[in-house]
Amino acid sequence: MMTQDIIEKGKKNAIISYLTVFGIIIAYYLNGEKKNPFTYFHIRQSLGLWLTLIIINLSIVRNFDVFMLRVSVYVFFITLWFYGFIGATTGKQNAVPLVGKLYQKIFSNIGS
Repeated sequence: MMTQDIIEKGKKNAIISYLTVFGIIIAYYLNGEKKNPFTYFHIRQSLGLWLTLIIINLSIVRNFDVFMLRVSVYVFFITLWFYGFIGATTGKQNAVPLVGKLYQKIFSNIGS
């Protein structure tokens, strides 16, 4: 069970994890000694989102010069990113829609 104290202590690093790929790395190392599960939850969510964006851009979007495809990918990413970021700032541990549970499973070794 996640207590309010654990959430408050991990909130700053959870928010940092959403600020670019470098934010994930910074949050991971800042959380290294504390091992806050709230922070690790959001690190896994953010890592999954950023890697998904990079993979989709490199494998699909780059090969097609279709403006609407690019816009759709970015709107989808920004929506999920915003959902995760708001969760981190408000102290909620909700997985991002559609892919959040998958990210938790794939990156389960982070923070364990």
